Amino acid sequence: MKKFVKSLSKRVRIVEVGLRDGLQNEKHIVPLNVKIELLKRLSNSGLISIEVGSFVSPKWVPQMQDTDKLCSYIKHQKQKEGAKRLYTKDISYSVLTPNLQGLKQAIKQGGISEVAIFGAASEKFSKKNINCSIDESMERFEPVVKTALNHGLRVRGYVSCVLGCPFEGMVDPMRVAKITKKMLQMGCYEVSLGDTIGVGTIGTTSDLFECLIKKENIPPYVLAAHFHDTYGQALANISIALQYGINVIDSSVSGLGGCPYAGSTASGNVATEDVLYMLNESGIETGVDIEKILLASKYIDEVLGRYTSSKVAQTKIKED
Repeated sequence: MKKFVKSLSKRVRIVEVGLRDGLQNEKHIVPLNVKIELLKRLSNSGLISIEVGSFVSPKWVPQMQDTDKLCSYIKHQKQKEGAKRLYTKDISYSVLTPNLQGLKQAIKQGGISEVAIFGAASEKFSKKNINCSIDESMERFEPVVKTALNHGLRVRGYVSCVLGCPFEGMVDPMRVAKITKKMLQMGCYEVSLGDTIGVGTIGTTSDLFECLIKKENIPPYVLAAHFHDTYGQALANISIALQYGINVIDSSVSGLGGCPYAGSTASGNVATEDVLYMLNESGIETGVDIEKILLASKYIDEVLGRYTSSKVAQTKIKED
């Protein structure tokens, strides 16, 4: 019988980011029909939070150029009557909207229930990624958040490079705390803390949450953990996050993703399959069927001609 670790949450919500944070880093543009099929598989797995794309300029992120079509597809599925629907009101579909123009596109397209803004805890990374300083980015986000809330959309915040930056090195947890508080004050219901280049360890992860939760009194229920697995530390870091009361984990099917600004060593997000295995074996509920995630993982890997980053999926392949 599985024994539940008393200090951890009994239930964790998985935020699947493979369709956006994963596929946006693919070298070749993934066809819309492939995205739709992956979306179907993920939607039928028990996931209740799925990030599907981003409304950014195709010039900068060409892989996301069909986000409008994907949102239209979701809207169409939601509006179907009579026949069994694939998508239900129980699933929250979200898109990244870094500016008002992107938000207006998302609102016009429909199909989604929340949007996300994306900041950084590193000045140099912020300028490389969104071409402005941290303070300037916060000023840009304020009208985005306000407008989204006025249209009935929930807003999620992302803070990247919370444990290290490819340009500045170590990042001060107090800077992360300041940005997190600012996003929450704007109206974000949740802030996802991203170890963008995967350099975090259990030590630095503990320091981060000690600062945010213990010192700065930020409630753990408004925080999410987003770890990359560059040095194989993601699951260990997630276990630390869980011990601090974090019960929302971002992950990507098959470990899709990476960071275009972090060099060739930055591997993808932690694989959803691996997170599920760890949580399942710890007696922590997610409501997600790991077997269906494994099938979704196999599908996208075969289409992209890639080998999975998931240890669980690799083990299943060997067993089969």
